[in-house]
Amino acid sequence: MTINATLINLYNVCPRECWLHANGVRMEHTSDTVADGKLLHETSYADRNMKHSELSIEASFNRINLYGQIDFYDAKRKIIHETKRGNKVEEAHIWQVKFYLWLLKLNGIDSATGIIEYPLLRQTDTVELSIQDELHLQKLVEQVTNLQASENCPPVINGKICRNCSYYELCYINE
Repeated sequence: MTINATLINLYNVCPRECWLHANGVRMEHTSDTVADGKLLHETSYADRNMKHSELSIEASFNRINLYGQIDFYDAKRKIIHETKRGNKVEEAHIWQVKFYLWLLKLNGIDSATGIIEYPLLRQTDTVELSIQDELHLQKLVEQVTNLQASENCPPVINGKICRNCSYYELCYINE
């Protein structure tokens, strides 16, 4: 079983979406919001590809495989750059970047920091990893692992965020 950064992000937004994604139900291809986010990622920092590189990183924790695909990593300055469309689920973005920082630390790269960039908002947030964050991530990985293994899909959360979710029609089909 592999827990990736996307599942960490989704779990912090909606356990139901996390469970569906983890169990192979993918709806992102139907979402204009997701397509817009990908376009923003590709065009906002066009010259960055020459200076920094994407980084796939793996680690293991309690026999659970962990995986992350960092948007851009400046290895010289040890800075992760994560580009996001908006900050409505900022807490989920923060935990995704903290997960990346933890993966780096598990691979022997200490003292890295993260920057979440919101180009449309002209905002950046700095993210660091504390020992308390590492303990929380360990619990979070266990929770996501248990959720992924569960046979039961969690209930709909009925949140404001649901209206823009790529799973909206699937979750609210009976209404």
